[in-house]
Amino acid sequence: MRSIIFVLVVSCLISCTSEKKMMNHNFSSVNIEVLYKDSVSIRAIDIYKDSLVGFGYDKGYGFLDLSNQNVELHQFELDQDTIEKKNWVAQQRAVVFKDDYFFSLGIGAPARLRKVNIDSKAEEIVYVENHEKSFYDAIAFWNTKEGIAMGDPTDACLSIIITRDGGKSWQKVSCDNLPQTVDGETAFAASNGNIAIKGDHTWIVSGGMQSRVFYSSDKGITWSVVDTPMLQGSNTTGAYAVAFYDEHHGAIIGGDYTKPRLNKGNKIMTNDGGKSWQLIAEGEEPGYKSCVRYVPNGGAKELVAVGFTGITISNDSGNTWKELSKEGFYTLRFINDSIAITAGKGRIAKLTFK
Repeated sequence: MRSIIFVLVVSCLISCTSEKKMMNHNFSSVNIEVLYKDSVSIRAIDIYKDSLVGFGYDKGYGFLDLSNQNVELHQFELDQDTIEKKNWVAQQRAVVFKDDYFFSLGIGAPARLRKVNIDSKAEEIVYVENHEKSFYDAIAFWNTKEGIAMGDPTDACLSIIITRDGGKSWQKVSCDNLPQTVDGETAFAASNGNIAIKGDHTWIVSGGMQSRVFYSSDKGITWSVVDTPMLQGSNTTGAYAVAFYDEHHGAIIGGDYTKPRLNKGNKIMTNDGGKSWQLIAEGEEPGYKSCVRYVPNGGAKELVAVGFTGITISNDSGNTWKELSKEGFYTLRFINDSIAITAGKGRIAKLTFK
């Protein structure tokens, strides 16, 4: 009897704690404070200890100190031959903090992954890929030792590289261990939002001629793939970003950036961990967006989406959306329930939701 009572008490404590964490914020407005403005294009950000923003931009990577708004840019020097070829090598569209290091991944040709000491800013190149089709889109970590980055196919599968030693070394996963992609299936380096991780679970989205979700339950050891009802069939259509609130509830957003007002086939959700996906707010706003994130502690009901077309929010699991601002941004990461950092063309800003 004592054991039963103990279990009931513990269960109640866990339940009560979870309920306290979940809030109905019901945000209806946003305040935008520009923290940094320059001639840069930023599609990837991450936040370290709520105080330092790391970002990738079109000529390198940088850091923004939130306490004093000081910015430190690390710009790559390119030779004239590289510039004339309009090479992607300088563009950093996948960044992440892990422990006391910052990782910045170049798009490609050659794709270089840098590991940067946050304190000293000492930089080490930990992975290089010279394939002419290299084009990396996103990076994330499962834990302090294990991380993953993904990119467009160079062969018959998505490009996936994995580290098991804290980012010291990275190995590319063989196509023998991955689902095959179809002709024209690719991914978009629009917001560093192609990968979602919860625990050991991983979801990766593709787009283009086919828009699907690649899933691993064991930190990238085995993979499966499911179809989605997302808009697809051309090289600009499909999923641009994925987010998961927990192991069950997830959202994908995208569309066609060349037709930003198109609001059909660009928003889908799952309640079963990605086994199936359903269209939401079909034919309703918003249209194309490049990034979607769940509001922390919002019980999987509150989402924010950003794109060059503006900022929108849903307070009812994506069924309806409200435009909060027409100010355009590419990517977003939350600091807490009501404050997020966003970035885009020429700026980084703090968003305060009310």
